[in-house]
Amino acid sequence: MTLKWNVVEERTGFAGFFRLVVYRLKHELFTGGWSETLNREVLQRGCAAAVIPYDMSSDSTLLIEQFRAGAMHNERGPWLHECIAGIVDDGEAAEDVVRREAMEEAGLELNEVHYLTTYYPTPGGSSETIALYWAPCDLTNAGGYFGLASEGEDIRASVVPMDKAMAMLDTGEINNSVTMILLLWFYRHQNSLKKRS
Repeated sequence: MTLKWNVVEERTGFAGFFRLVVYRLKHELFTGGWSETLNREVLQRGCAAAVIPYDMSSDSTLLIEQFRAGAMHNERGPWLHECIAGIVDDGEAAEDVVRREAMEEAGLELNEVHYLTTYYPTPGGSSETIALYWAPCDLTNAGGYFGLASEGEDIRASVVPMDKAMAMLDTGEINNSVTMILLLWFYRHQNSLKKRS
């Protein structure tokens, strides 16, 4: 059964780096009929893409750290451990984004990338989708300081053994959805990946 919705009114509440759209809308109810007119704000954030590099020979990945304004009230501070990620520009393929961002954020050239899925991190208030990838690579000489000064980036990239990354997830040191999902995906699939290599 496919339910319908109807946008009664749409206006821009704010337009800057992101755009906030204010909606008045109705939608069909599971029990039949229509909802009352609802007021909802949606952050129009666009699409993003993220990748988890994986070195099978050392069973390690690469995580980046950078300042995140949205996490300024985080008890551990606003420098988060994350997977490589970036926003998809108009006309750009998500796969190209992870390749570009891997070079900008970690100095990594990804020869092959594998698509996993696309998901909505916060659909209650944002239209953003994130495409997830993994990439086999040699992390022997990886790590260091990266980022584009023109974008105000200050990034530290570090090679992390997978067991340590999972421990960071367990203790809450890793606390953002992209990295959590990619690490949990790897935890579930790493044995089959090793058998294929």
